[in-house]
Amino acid sequence: MPRRSPVTIYHPVVWVTGASRGIGREIAKQFALIGCRVCVTARDAKALDALVKEIIDRGGKANSFPADISDLRKLSSAALRIHRTIGAVDVLVNNAGITVFKSFLATTQNEFHQILHTNLLGQVAAIRSVLPAMIRRRGGLIINILSTASVKTFEGSAAYTAAKAGMYGLSKVLREEVRKHDVKIINVMPGPTATAMWSRADRKKYASRMMTAKEVAETVLALYSVPQRVVPEEVLLSPIRGDIA
Repeated sequence: MPRRSPVTIYHPVVWVTGASRGIGREIAKQFALIGCRVCVTARDAKALDALVKEIIDRGGKANSFPADISDLRKLSSAALRIHRTIGAVDVLVNNAGITVFKSFLATTQNEFHQILHTNLLGQVAAIRSVLPAMIRRRGGLIINILSTASVKTFEGSAAYTAAKAGMYGLSKVLREEVRKHDVKIINVMPGPTATAMWSRADRKKYASRMMTAKEVAETVLALYSVPQRVVPEEVLLSPIRGDIA
């Protein structure tokens, strides 16, 4: 009998930044569930190791690449290590983010600097590290986890809004530039979500008014699963009872 050629199973490489907790952690787990090779990045190496172990224990594939996304040199190094050891990134989930809930004048210049470097410049650098290869391969997906603050006005979030709105605008331009290369850019803007970005007291107080990180992650996975010729460009996610005033 003739030998059958072995069947090659392709496992898309998914890179999730800010994966040590909250939405990023849940997104990594969701992609692992469908057989993707998940690469996770964050500052907390121990939390990443625990996440990788959890995924592997459940039969998934995951690797940890610790880095501070605001440190562009370290981020570039992490991207290079992913490419060399795992392969070209098929899906980038730009999730890393920090904030402070302060008025404009109460927010220090250093806080503005840190937030913009993480939420805007760090995400830009992550895109730059994977986009050329996506263009060469004529395919890829970049999912930016932004915020309703990108398009709505909330007091006490000046620096956060500046970064997220900047990323929102940049992504709209980038999407038009890469359409011809069959690269998708999706902006996901979650409303109130029960993560550590909110205080423990607020999470308890507004528990019935917040989405969970897992719910947001499941929605992101659904967006990944749409037909190849479809791009859900801007997706605003709100709790069914609306925003918290």
